[in-house]
Amino acid sequence: MADLSFLAQEVKALREKKLDWRHYTLESPSVPHAQVNGKNVLMLCSNNYLGFANHPKLKAAAKQAIDQYGAGNGSVPAIAGTMDLMLTLEEKLAKFKRSEAALVTQTGFAANAGLIPQLVGKGDLIISDELNHGSIIDGVRLSQADRAVFKHADATDLDRVLKEKAKTARRVLVCTDGVFSMDGDVAPLKEIYSVASAYDAIVYVDDAHGDGVMGPEGRGTIHHYHLENQIDVDVGTFSKAFGAFGGYVSGIHALKEFTFNKSRTWLLSAGHPPSVWASVMASIELLESEPQHLKTLWDNTHYFKKRLREMGFNTGRSTTPITPVIVGESAVAHHLSQRLFQEGVFALPIVFPMVARDQARVRVMMNAALSRSDLDFALNAFENIGKELQIVS
Repeated sequence: MADLSFLAQEVKALREKKLDWRHYTLESPSVPHAQVNGKNVLMLCSNNYLGFANHPKLKAAAKQAIDQYGAGNGSVPAIAGTMDLMLTLEEKLAKFKRSEAALVTQTGFAANAGLIPQLVGKGDLIISDELNHGSIIDGVRLSQADRAVFKHADATDLDRVLKEKAKTARRVLVCTDGVFSMDGDVAPLKEIYSVASAYDAIVYVDDAHGDGVMGPEGRGTIHHYHLENQIDVDVGTFSKAFGAFGGYVSGIHALKEFTFNKSRTWLLSAGHPPSVWASVMASIELLESEPQHLKTLWDNTHYFKKRLREMGFNTGRSTTPITPVIVGESAVAHHLSQRLFQEGVFALPIVFPMVARDQARVRVMMNAALSRSDLDFALNAFENIGKELQIVS
């Protein structure tokens, strides 16, 4: 057996620097009052923005699908047959996204890792926002295209990079998150689209944290900017606001067929259990028929963010339900998170390399299912512990 002592050494070094991840055991559904490590806590670190993950309609749809289709999909859909339930979901999703077509993928990560290397290769150029999600970064690394980065959310700098590098490229792909997962800010898609279009570049948006959240009907960041049917590639996930699991690629019919035939992560992975597809469809129907969930999410977001800032906490450039409480040092972020947990608030630290070394934070995620008393309970804990740790005065 090989010498694997380096594994323990690496983990020890991470722990000493307070850069390690630690296991918390969720012993209940992902709901506002959850059971974690045997303790009843207020859940503030879930991406379950609309509170759909434990909704009765999603659970009922999943149970019915199990009875009708079984527990598993059997194999890779392209080989063993694509279930009609999945095709129905793709039709429903395309209508929801106002696109020509959609393809359901195993995860949002798999969509990025599988599609980006197929869209561009040798002789092409990828230009990526410097704070893009790791799944985009991995997709870029898997490609043989030339690579460049533009300053975060800066369309002017994107234009500079395009002027310098696009002339010699066969094909140019501009990639950006819609909503950035660590800072909670939104990409300036109108400006990015305008600049990229001048160079005939393909615009690729990963809207994992915009789906179900952004836009007046929760259709995503592209719809927030009224750019439907203009952005070339719309990628997202069902594991956050939709409260279920899986990913998707949305756009023109040719994009769906291209992804279906070329993306290795799609072609070489088994499909979801049918219960997943059914729960996603129920989630889309719920979002369209009950807009109050989206309204409550944003009411909670504005209230919580405003109160934190009034206390003196640094929430950065966030304008969305993702609310970072930036404290600087990793050890301080860990300490803040531990003290919050002791007081019944579950919110985890985010440290390097997820964020810059001096930008460690506790990331708070708002949820439509949180009551005003829940928010006040959490705010009181943040204020008291913030003063205790001398983060605020």
